[in-house]
Amino acid sequence: MDIKNFKSTRAGKVIKTERDYSAFIPHSLPPDIKYSSGLINLLAEANRHIGNLNGVGILLPNPNLLIVPYMRREAVLSSKIEGTQTSLSDLFYFEAAKREEQKSEAQKTDVLEVINYVKAMDYGLKRLKELPVCLRLMREIHEILMKNVRGQHLTPGELRRSQNWIGPAYCNLNEAKYVPPPVHEMHEALGKLEKFLHERESLSGLVQCALMHYQFEAIHPFLDGNGRIGRLLITLFLCEREFLHYPMLYLSAFFDKYRDEYYERLLAVSQKGEWEEWISFFLRAIVVQSKDATENSKVILKLLENYRNRIQEKRTSIYVAKLLEELFKNPYVNIPRAALKLNTSFHTARAAIEKLRKVDILVEITDKRRGKVYCAKELLSLLEGRKEN
Repeated sequence: MDIKNFKSTRAGKVIKTERDYSAFIPHSLPPDIKYSSGLINLLAEANRHIGNLNGVGILLPNPNLLIVPYMRREAVLSSKIEGTQTSLSDLFYFEAAKREEQKSEAQKTDVLEVINYVKAMDYGLKRLKELPVCLRLMREIHEILMKNVRGQHLTPGELRRSQNWIGPAYCNLNEAKYVPPPVHEMHEALGKLEKFLHERESLSGLVQCALMHYQFEAIHPFLDGNGRIGRLLITLFLCEREFLHYPMLYLSAFFDKYRDEYYERLLAVSQKGEWEEWISFFLRAIVVQSKDATENSKVILKLLENYRNRIQEKRTSIYVAKLLEELFKNPYVNIPRAALKLNTSFHTARAAIEKLRKVDILVEITDKRRGKVYCAKELLSLLEGRKEN
């Protein structure tokens, strides 16, 4: 790690370890933040837009219609930042058609990593009813995230017991771009971070969330999965503090779109003490993604109403209406999945699928005599954040 790049001690200090390499030790939070008028206005805008999104979630008659796909979208995009090559469509198809349908072992592994992210988020959200965001919760969700996937040998659920570092592939400690605290200092820093997470009075919750994310990444407490856990903690924090009643915000879309800046802003805090620039970047992500999720929600719900009108004109059974709602959780379906979700026979499930196919909601995508898979393509496009041509 080139200590000449660390020109400020505002966020932490560089130390020389006993093994003669340099490492960064972050200071305790919170820092002394200089609130310009621009930063104050941006914070107000972020609070307003996340409040609007939260209002949409509260008013939903069936929040799962958006929660389920939005959680998966965040899982896909957060994993993509770390190099996982799985689309939202891949994930939905995997869940609907089972893993034997995947094209390759590598593709299956990528999808399993994303599924673990969904499981970790779901577990964490439920766990918030019993304990706040804390070190114990971090370890528990890390164990789920890393189970039976790449990195499973790197002590899932356990804090690292050795030094790690960030840099180009195959670089050593001295060549690394960033070296987080050694183990002893890591434990001290984590203890102080946990204490900071319990603080509720001294600063804005959204600013606290931005500081938490930086600090976690700076400490880098696990041997693998730190980026994904750090982004998971954002969702859990926002839900714990009731900025969101439901996990409908996918900040990873913004972080992925501006990936280079995302990493540069985090590193610039350590190297140059640029706290305000990082907080501004984080708040911009809140604003942009809250607006996007709010508008996307309205469009999806409008499509649901359109679909309901189509099936009502045909006087369809209650099973068709139930299957329609299931499609908004996963636009892919086959007869076994439909029968399971509807708790009915294959014959009834087949009939429900056929009704939705006849009104142009579902199309068959497999062209098989058996094992047919159907997709609501228009809906899938909206869930992926694109428009179907």
